[in-house]
Amino acid sequence: MSTFVTAAVVTFVITLILGKISIPMLHRLHFGQPVRDDGPQSHLKKSGTPTMGGIFVVISMVIAALIFMGSTSDLLFEMLIGSMLFSVIGLIDDVLKVREHNSKGLRAWQKVLMQIVIGIGVGFYCLHDPQIPTSFYIPFARTEVELGGWFVPFCVIYIMAVTNSVNLTDGLDGLAGSSTAVNALAYGVLFMLASGLSVVIDESIIADGTVFSAILLGSTLGFLFYNSNPASVFMGDVGSFLFGGALSMVSIITKTELLMIVLGFVYVLSSVSVILQVGSYKLRHKRIFKMAPLHHHFELKGYKETKIVAAYTIVTAICSMLFLLLTK
Repeated sequence: MSTFVTAAVVTFVITLILGKISIPMLHRLHFGQPVRDDGPQSHLKKSGTPTMGGIFVVISMVIAALIFMGSTSDLLFEMLIGSMLFSVIGLIDDVLKVREHNSKGLRAWQKVLMQIVIGIGVGFYCLHDPQIPTSFYIPFARTEVELGGWFVPFCVIYIMAVTNSVNLTDGLDGLAGSSTAVNALAYGVLFMLASGLSVVIDESIIADGTVFSAILLGSTLGFLFYNSNPASVFMGDVGSFLFGGALSMVSIITKTELLMIVLGFVYVLSSVSVILQVGSYKLRHKRIFKMAPLHHHFELKGYKETKIVAAYTIVTAICSMLFLLLTK
């Protein structure tokens, strides 16, 4: 526990310092967030708020990993690199948005193609790393399913689902960051309780997983200091893809991919609401929600942004406790 707490606090402090340095720089570089004209009108006042704050989160995670590398193996950096590869997609998207002064960025097919390529690379690497399991845990059956070579396509689909869902959830000040922080804490607890779990976690990965979860927690909390309402900086896609990639990596090494449906319930809500909205409009020319993802629907229903974020965080906390119960 001491390692987890120390790593989280150190990363938190590093993120605070880097944020203090980086945000004025983002202002001077005019890296303002383009706001959609068809979005909630309350968001128009956010136009110009610096974006790409996820960059200093990435840097803080790397610095923290270097500090604690003495107590871990190469797996810590493998998880970090896997997360960062997806953040590169977000970075390219953010740069295009800022440069072109609109909220479009990369086209959907470009994002998907890049995610598939990186997902295949991560999948093959995991397949040939003896430390990383190629099975997933089925909670109610209390058994594991070995995928073998099928792990690669499974990995691609799974990581794409998680990263895009976290990206969709990043729409309100502090929303994605708060949810990710709670998720990171849940994984930290999971590693600390590893000896009493029904899902078997290899002892060789516990130290790396503990530090990685702590680094993710510390960086998200540090970022939330600047991103909570009213936000001084937005994480941008570079941040949301980083968090999605990080949650994917830690769930893969713990074989809890199926349990991510529970742990990441708010991310599932975001994705499902978008799928239902698009499907309904194409088939019936009618919208189910006032706006998708779901958090924007609640906004347009009159709920305050802070109220929505608080509700999502509470739901995530409850889902995290259920997640831990399902691993016992």
